[in-house]
Formats: sequence, structure tokens, C-alpha cells
Amino acid sequence: MRKSFASDNYAGIHPEVLESIIRANTGHVPSYGKDPYSEAAILKCKEHFGENIEVFFVFNGTAANVMGLQAITRPYQSVICSDQAHLNVDECGAPERFTGCKLLTVPTADGKITPDQIKQHLIGFGDQHHSQPKVISLTQSTEFGTVYRPEEIKAIADLAHEHGLLLHMDGSRLSNAAAHLGVSLKALTADVGVDVLSFGGTKNGLMIGEAVIFFDPDLARDFMYIRKQGMQLGSKLRFIAAQFEALLSNDLWLQNARHANRMASLLASRIEGIPGVHITQKVEANAVFAVIPRECIAALSERYYFHVWSERESLVRWMTAFDTTEDEIDQFAEDIVKALSSHQQN
Repeated sequence: MRKSFASDNYAGIHPEVLESIIRANTGHVPSYGKDPYSEAAILKCKEHFGENIEVFFVFNGTAANVMGLQAITRPYQSVICSDQAHLNVDECGAPERFTGCKLLTVPTADGKITPDQIKQHLIGFGDQHHSQPKVISLTQSTEFGTVYRPEEIKAIADLAHEHGLLLHMDGSRLSNAAAHLGVSLKALTADVGVDVLSFGGTKNGLMIGEAVIFFDPDLARDFMYIRKQGMQLGSKLRFIAAQFEALLSNDLWLQNARHANRMASLLASRIEGIPGVHITQKVEANAVFAVIPRECIAALSERYYFHVWSERESLVRWMTAFDTTEDEIDQFAEDIVKALSSHQQN
């Protein structure tokens, strides 16, 4: 079986999370989130994100992003995001289809966007011929594995609120960003002006499930209907909720993210400086981006799963997860060196 450095989605379920599902699989409880497991998970979310929040569990990240945006926009409005954002590149047009909003993209070399870049889209307010800017969406950590600092998020939030916009965060890897910075989940969200968060679980040890968190309860007023109409209200919601309770207990979220981050840093340290390998981004979360010879990509693909981020640039992405081991990193680094050596000899 090929080892995977393609995505943290390739990883299995953390044993403690799996155990939480087994514990929840006892007896009968009310359905559709009216169960004690969901209540306990929401309390855990409030411990980490603040008391004055509304929390809704859904099946996947696309739903969390799209319906979180749907709750705070109208179809004549627009969402500003990075040109590399998952919303723009990897949602198969779902944001446009289900919100009706136009995506206004900002070119970026490292996944992060700045207030100055955003300002180019803060135009046309009140013009009936122009889609009305309503939301700025950030990805944390970014698609390039880079991380927004709290002060960077706050600057964007302040800009958004100054112009009557809201700030959405795609936090599918928020845990990795918080682990890298050594701060709380709240420090990267509620404390710096995020209005709506898609909080990731699947990439950090869950079997299935993401959470949509509203930091202003008024914004969540209609979300129960949006979730139901969007086919994301699970009848046996306790099995998603139980996983979040486990993830947010005893710092499991942090342990998992720290380990994944450390494995990415270890991989980068093993291959940095090797002739033929050029790491293109700061390794801050659990991703390593590198340019390597095309022939090496083909050779490594025979033994490992990973994504070719850009065929034109010969850019690859190697990702680590909560269950990646040091032995796997060492073997992968050794095989990268072998592939490069073979290429150079030829």
C-alpha cells in the first residue's frame, strides 16, 4: 500500500474520536441534535470560542463554507477571497450556485490577502449595476500552509466592519494555525473580529463532521432552516457531536495539530538544501510545497500519494497528519533523495 502525503483527509480516525462514536452508540436519544451529546459538544465549543456563540454541526467542509456564507449574504452581493481559496478553486462552483454571490478574487503568492489588496474590491456601494461587497473570506491556515497572525486578521476584520462587511473564516485547518502560533482558537476568531467560522474536524482526526460557528447570534437566526434545506441536518447528529466533544476535550485538537505540524517541519528539515529541491513557502502548518524535477514526481508517485499543485511549475504539495510517523518522514525523505540522485545520473 502506498503511503500518503497527499492530504490530512487521507488519514483515519483518531482512536479517542473513534471511541467517542462507540460510546455514543448506546441506547436511544432524541434525533436532529436534541440529544445530550450535541449539548455537550456545544458547551465544549463555547469553552474554546466564547459563550455568546451559536454552533451548528454539518457533514462536510463544503457545506460549512457555503451555508455559513448563505446565512449572511443575499444573491446580489459578493464575497472577496484569495484566488487560491478553497471557495474559488475546490468547491465546484458551490458557493456561486447556492449563495448566488459573485466571488471577487485577490491574487496571492502565499495564500494570504492583505487590506490593501482587498480595497480594490470595496467599490460600487449603492450602485444597482454592481454586485455589492458583503463578505471577506479568509482561509486559516491557507491553501499554501501559511498562517494569518491575530493582528493580520484583526486588520482585515476592522476593514470589513468599517465598510459594513462581515468576515468569514474557512477554518478547516484552524487548529494547525493555532498550534503553530501557540494561541487559543478564540484568539484567532472571536477576539479578532471573525463573524462566521467553518471549523474543521475531518482534517484533524474526525471521521466526519464540521461545525459552523456564528459569533453574533443574530447572524444565525435563520441557519436552522438553511441547514435543513441544504440537506445537512443529520438525524443521528449525536455521532458528529460526540466526535467534537472528544476533539475539544483534553487538548486533543491541539495535540493532533501540533504533531501534524511537527511532521511537516521535520520533512522540510530533511530535504531543505538538497540540490534539485526548492521549498517555495514557509512551513508553518502541516504542508510542504516544493518544486522538484518532473521525472522525480513520476518516480515518487509509484510509492506515495501526493498532489501535484502545478504541473507547469513542477510544484508538489506534501501534507502530514496526526498519525504521520517520524519513520515515514525519514523513509520519504530518503526516497526523495534517491529519486533526485537517479534523475541526476540520467
